[in-house]
Amino acid sequence: MKHIFLIWCVCLWSNVAVWGQKTELPKPTASQLAWQNAEMGVVFHYDLHVFDGKVYGQGYNRINPIEDYNIFNPTHLNTDQWIEAAKAAGAKFAILTATHETGFALWQSDVNPYCLKAVKWQDGKGDVVRDFVNSCRKYGIKPGIYIGIRWNSLLGIHNFRAEGEGEFARNRQEWYKRLCEKMVTEICTRYGDLFMIWFDGGADDPKGLGPDVEPIVNKYQPQCLFYHNVNRADIRWGGSETGAVGYPCWSTFPTPYSHSNATEGVQNYEELLAHGDPNGAHWMPAMADTPLRGYNGRHEWFWEPGDDNRAVNPLDRLMDIYEKSVGRNATLVVGLTPNPDGLLPEGDVNRLKEWGEEIQHRYGQPLASVSGNRKQLTLSLPRKQTVDTYVLQEDLSQGERIRAYRIEAKVDGRWKTVAQGTAVGNKRIERFEPVQASALRVRVEESTGEPVISNFSAFCVAE
Repeated sequence: MKHIFLIWCVCLWSNVAVWGQKTELPKPTASQLAWQNAEMGVVFHYDLHVFDGKVYGQGYNRINPIEDYNIFNPTHLNTDQWIEAAKAAGAKFAILTATHETGFALWQSDVNPYCLKAVKWQDGKGDVVRDFVNSCRKYGIKPGIYIGIRWNSLLGIHNFRAEGEGEFARNRQEWYKRLCEKMVTEICTRYGDLFMIWFDGGADDPKGLGPDVEPIVNKYQPQCLFYHNVNRADIRWGGSETGAVGYPCWSTFPTPYSHSNATEGVQNYEELLAHGDPNGAHWMPAMADTPLRGYNGRHEWFWEPGDDNRAVNPLDRLMDIYEKSVGRNATLVVGLTPNPDGLLPEGDVNRLKEWGEEIQHRYGQPLASVSGNRKQLTLSLPRKQTVDTYVLQEDLSQGERIRAYRIEAKVDGRWKTVAQGTAVGNKRIERFEPVQASALRVRVEESTGEPVISNFSAFCVAE
């Protein structure tokens, strides 16, 4: 009987240990952490139709090949100028559309004859991808490549599918899949380490219409961010091209992919993209993307004639975008549009510089800062002064731990709640009604473990 009792005790203790076991929080990979720490990057859209003198029409360009590819002639191409302008805005990485919907390749491809080898520009020896990557490394910007394979107007590829019927179409489909795999191999092996490879619209399902590109990226660019196919996404689109995400915006997601075809049946899919899932088992931080030229009813990913002086977003709108993306735990990607000369227009360059300066003006010098691994941190100000903004950051290498918090200001000797929130992640920026305070404190009211706060800072932005 004594032995039976001991066995029962051991079994009970084992079950208690299992019941009390903490679920391991999802955590970012090194490349995902670099993505979130970067906070802001840019994507340069460049393709044949920049040179045709027409307003860009996505539907038209997806189905109508460019008849004369020798219109590609950026006689003053200067990728250094592109990257300097991006860096002035605060970008930490840059992405180039190496191929887009025409299928034309901006490098010296040995497998895709529809590339820079075929044009008269630079005697057929130009390589915009090479120039771009070299400029990125020159100015300390991480290079990424965007590969568009979902549409190819020259080859009649629409939504990954080779147009046509029967064996003819099936053979072209298989050929196109192999072509895409070979192009990705060229990109992955010729230009050194890449920060990211972005398959626009995904790379589809390798068991169906899509090429099998994930093993290629894993083999030749193991530290590179992969975005995305039906099986894997290292980041997720935030659900709109406004440059903003909803709040809260969590870094975790219920599936290891965000491709719409792979999440069929998931309820409130658009809301899930915008907000993430605090209980998601997979780390998949958000991207907020928008073009710099998004004003006066414009939304230009590519340069268009006649819009140099009316399409660029004003500074106040850009700051609103910044605070509703970077300030809500998303990484902001801004679309930039080189012109037919191969340069970013002067107005765009100037606005990017103004933007970077304003970000530094507002958030470059806090009134005071503190960090620590506690549920409550107090920020003593050097004197009683106006405060209207806080920045709060978690150490994401430990996962997203904070679930609810409160910001309080010490006003006339008493603590007053000025803000409350849930998700923090890489960075939470929030304004509140200005107060004359001698101190600020954050109180974590709910967390999944000990909070690891890497930064809690106070600002006065209104002045």
